[in-house]
Amino acid sequence: MFVIRLEDGDVIHESLERFARENSVRRAQVIALGALDEGSKLVVGPKDGKALPVIPMKVELDQPREITGVGTIFPDERGDPVLHMHIATGRNETTITGCVRVGVVVWKVVEVILTEILDNGSVRTLDQETGFELLEPGP
Repeated sequence: MFVIRLEDGDVIHESLERFARENSVRRAQVIALGALDEGSKLVVGPKDGKALPVIPMKVELDQPREITGVGTIFPDERGDPVLHMHIATGRNETTITGCVRVGVVVWKVVEVILTEILDNGSVRTLDQETGFELLEPGP
């Protein structure tokens, strides 16, 4: 189990994937809490739930917001760690929930508990139909 503090300006997925590589963590569950900075982008769903290829809807935050989130890290087909994390963000009376893919930036601090998963062979593989790297559970 690892306790991580992300700092102001850190990009969440880049920081956690780098941490996993540097510490030889191949698989993990992740919980996080803290705040995101304005300009952070979240994927908040597909534009059309039936259409292929999937076209993501994105929201760019216009102010810092509180967050709580959960996710997983599993290797892709090349063996690189890939974070899949969903977060709920709030400010005043509004909430936005979305997927952390790219461009989610820490405002001041995000605290992370990363729990390594051992003795498991699960891998993310590219699904040609959706374009997603889908988790293939393994032994």
